[in-house]
Amino acid sequence: MIEIAGLVADWATNLMDTLGSAGAGVANAIDSIVPVLPSEAILPLAGFAASRGDLNLLAVIAWTTVGSVAGSLVVYYLGAALGHDRVRALAARAPLVHLTDVDRAEAWFARHGAKTVLLGRMLPVFRVLISVPAGVERMPVRRFVTYTAAGSLGWNTIFVMAGYLLGANWTVVETYGGLLTKVVLVLAVVAAAWFVLSRMRRQRRSVRRHAVSRRR
Repeated sequence: MIEIAGLVADWATNLMDTLGSAGAGVANAIDSIVPVLPSEAILPLAGFAASRGDLNLLAVIAWTTVGSVAGSLVVYYLGAALGHDRVRALAARAPLVHLTDVDRAEAWFARHGAKTVLLGRMLPVFRVLISVPAGVERMPVRRFVTYTAAGSLGWNTIFVMAGYLLGANWTVVETYGGLLTKVVLVLAVVAAAWFVLSRMRRQRRSVRRHAVSRRR
């Protein structure tokens, strides 16, 4: 894990040395498409570089936000390409998933989609995933960009400023950022397990009711 973090830091450093603040934006764009380059490591490093005078602080925040929006748009259009009908077809084939679940999710996203995108951009892992339903549901692009930019600006500013203020101790931010990611993943796993178990219980009850009705 430490070796991977070191490789990411070296790669991001070389990118920023070559492209300046725009390099941090490119790294953030990749993280918004495939979360293999954790922004929790890239953003504080960019902030540290700004504290040394190697990069401009405001330019770093601006470019990383532009990168977040650009990467999110790629995922958004992938979701749009997947489309509503394909999602329903996949859901119909998935075990323990009913089309009514999809209907509820769609209705919920229709009501709270903007808030979901805004808050989702400030959560590890979900920062990438939230762009998929936005694309599937064809959220207006202008609205999607606005809320993605707002959420990304908040997330990026916090981590860039943390690296800027901590200076050479910027790796502390990466450590706590990684911990936050793990907490979110654990909560997601717990929620998924609860969904599966509750759905299995419902199916068992349905089978029992059906068996009793047949006996009568």
